[in-house]
Amino acid sequence: MNPNLVYLVQTDTTAGFVSKNRAALARAKGRSSSQPFLLCTATFNEQKKHSRTPRAFRKRVRRARKTTFLYPNRNAIRVVKEGPHHYFLKRFDFLYSTSANRHGASFDLSYAKSQADVIVEDASGFSAREASAIFRLGKKKITKLR
Repeated sequence: MNPNLVYLVQTDTTAGFVSKNRAALARAKGRSSSQPFLLCTATFNEQKKHSRTPRAFRKRVRRARKTTFLYPNRNAIRVVKEGPHHYFLKRFDFLYSTSANRHGASFDLSYAKSQADVIVEDASGFSAREASAIFRLGKKKITKLR
């Protein structure tokens, strides 16, 4: 699979762009490439390659659903454990992810389809739903960001 492709998919939370290439995602989104992206994976083994979970929060991270964690090394990672998006992510080690809209704007399906190289649509189609919760993890402290 081409690592430079931008996929339009219905994630476990909302319609989104996913890709291995951060620069391609930044172009599709219309934002600065220096701004970080969320990393999505289907397995905890892959998550361990990118960040170490502080001991105090391992059980919470393992049991979380539709939640993104910002780790001490500044990586934002979400492990998707179920649903159609989980099976899509299993084909890749990991993918960078962002919502499928123009930077700072609301979801527009025609814009999203025009920016994507590959459209992965199921019978339910695309919809803008609630975004994932975000927690920042310290060594001993956890802070809710969204």
